[in-house]
Amino acid sequence: MGFIIKLAPLGVLGAIAFTTGTYGVESLKQLGMLVLVFYVSCFVFVAVVLGVVMRLAGFSIFKLIRYLREELSIVLGTASSDAVLPQIMRKLEWMGVKDSTVGLVIPTGYSFNLDGFSIYLTLAVIFIAQATNTPLSMHDLIVVVLVSLVTSKGAHGIPGSAIVILAATLSAIPAIPVLGLVLILPVDWFVGIARALTNLIGNCVATVVVAVWENDIDRARAHRVLNRDAALRFVPAGDDAEPAAGEHAHAV
Repeated sequence: MGFIIKLAPLGVLGAIAFTTGTYGVESLKQLGMLVLVFYVSCFVFVAVVLGVVMRLAGFSIFKLIRYLREELSIVLGTASSDAVLPQIMRKLEWMGVKDSTVGLVIPTGYSFNLDGFSIYLTLAVIFIAQATNTPLSMHDLIVVVLVSLVTSKGAHGIPGSAIVILAATLSAIPAIPVLGLVLILPVDWFVGIARALTNLIGNCVATVVVAVWENDIDRARAHRVLNRDAALRFVPAGDDAEPAAGEHAHAV
């Protein structure tokens, strides 16, 4: 493992060198545009789509993101949401969501509710098609969307696994050369950060929404926690952590 880790940067350097040498320095500008478009797409999805969903559930997406800022910071540095799985579950339970709902939705969502991954696959396929001058019909675009919804399942946790999943998605459109995924390799880590963040936020929103549907959430407590009530400040300790004076611990 140590040998692989030491050589991994050389592999990325080789991918960037191959892309630049084959397609020219101008290709880096196009890759930068791909990263920018992906980040903007993820932001719009979280702020608008998930924001509306949370508003319909009676909560604010921005307050939820602020509440989960420590976990999101870890994901920002690791490009993987697996490292914060236990902490995310504890925080949602502390917020007022019943442990039965958290225990079902979060682990399931980690495998089946990958919003960021689906956005990435569709954008990457279209980018490769344009870079290789491969025309795509409306039928091809629909196939890409449907296939990406399937191939993205279970693709979380391992940074870099997106290349393998992307290759499987490209196989659905034989006209697009699979070798074109080499174009994406130099920026995979950068898009992986936004991908993991979007996946995690989407799963947390799904947990809150399901809890609202099933009436498995203490709304009053949730609002107080999201509004940063000092008496309900989350204590990042063991399961035996006690709440502030005057408050009773939420059953987890």
